[in-house]
Amino acid sequence: MDVDNQIAKLMVELSRSQDYEIGDGTTGVVVMAGALLEQAERLLERGIHPIRIAEGYEMASRITVEHLEHISQKFDFGASNIEPLVQTCMTTLSSKIVNRCKRHLAEISVKAVLSVADLERKDVNLDMIKVEGKVGGKLEDTELIYGITVDKDMSHPQMPKQIEDAKIAILTCPFEPPKPKTKHKVDIDTVEKFQTLRLQEQKYFDDMVQKCKDVGATLVICQWGFDDEANHLLMHRNLPAVRWVGGVELELIAIATGGRIVPRFQELTPEKLGRAGLVREKSFGTTKDKMLYIEHCANSRAVTIFIRGGNKMMIEETKRSIHDALCVARNLIRNNSIVYGGGSAEISCSIAVEAAADKYPGVEQYAIRAFADALDSVPMALAENSGLQPIETLSAVKSQQIKDNNPHYGIDCNDVGTNDMREQDVFETLIGKQQQILLATQVVKMILKIDDVISPSDY
Repeated sequence: MDVDNQIAKLMVELSRSQDYEIGDGTTGVVVMAGALLEQAERLLERGIHPIRIAEGYEMASRITVEHLEHISQKFDFGASNIEPLVQTCMTTLSSKIVNRCKRHLAEISVKAVLSVADLERKDVNLDMIKVEGKVGGKLEDTELIYGITVDKDMSHPQMPKQIEDAKIAILTCPFEPPKPKTKHKVDIDTVEKFQTLRLQEQKYFDDMVQKCKDVGATLVICQWGFDDEANHLLMHRNLPAVRWVGGVELELIAIATGGRIVPRFQELTPEKLGRAGLVREKSFGTTKDKMLYIEHCANSRAVTIFIRGGNKMMIEETKRSIHDALCVARNLIRNNSIVYGGGSAEISCSIAVEAAADKYPGVEQYAIRAFADALDSVPMALAENSGLQPIETLSAVKSQQIKDNNPHYGIDCNDVGTNDMREQDVFETLIGKQQQILLATQVVKMILKIDDVISPSDY
């Protein structure tokens, strides 16, 4: 994102660091920082020193983080009870373009995370989840594959399209005769010499194919290509093969099938073969697009989310949305504390910060109150984006929270008829919310301490 303004660059960096750390809440953190800066401007006009404002904000952010901890709730989930995780992912996907089939995508994300998660160590390796997309079909056709998809097809059109209980040889050596490194020239002046050379080459290919057959491989996946003669031989020997598979995909296939990547034919042994229950080739629509699905692998820890959509933009947007949902599910597995969404947590924190402001005697009191006002910007934006009257809706919810002393009341964005976010099952991760507040406060403190920006072009 190219931004010329120095402060705007800091905002982009702020959003990026939230994305790296939590993976979700990137919009909220910028809204929050913007609101804090807006409030700070009013305080500066009153003649309050920037350092005092920064200190007040720091105090208020501490109160907010503690209050979030106080109103958060732990919730239990297991491999069999995934509903709470699905609900949280649905909350994340509600604000995205793909919200019309958020239930389907949330379930896919949760199942993907749980299949690669180590629940004992509370750790999730998101590299094991591959997100692939192909234009065509509709968003509802998005599926989770317990295995790997490769955007390649069998090297010969007559090779079998489906192989069950496949034993896979994963090779990084080319299917062709070795070429001398030095410059060379072969003079062929008679037909016999040419025949001899051809037979020699054929024998070389024959030996290669035989080696693969001897160790019991029923499918060869090769990083490099092989010429037509090798292809023809593989076809005749009933050894299906896939060529030009990328390095990253090879690694994922090796992890999923429990195989080893073999750099030389001499090193090929039966133990190094990967195993998969089913390898099938699938074609899409009327185009010649084909993909290879490697499923029911020995190690089901590598999965693929395969997205379909009407155009490239839709698929890219869905990829970003699914990334957010995967990160939310991962954060919940690491730390299962949640706060309620729909702006309820921010409103509750705003009330708590406002109440705490009176205990501070100095000028910081003004900054703490300003922080409480800034916290209201998130529910206000939610109400505005939902087509409600922002100020009326916010003040109604706020008074309801104070009256009932219930921090679960938020903005009813979907017009369900209740403001209680617990009933609507709208919740977010506690660490995500805390990170938003801390990051926004840090950046605003830093900006407040900048007196002026001197750009070299001015001089």
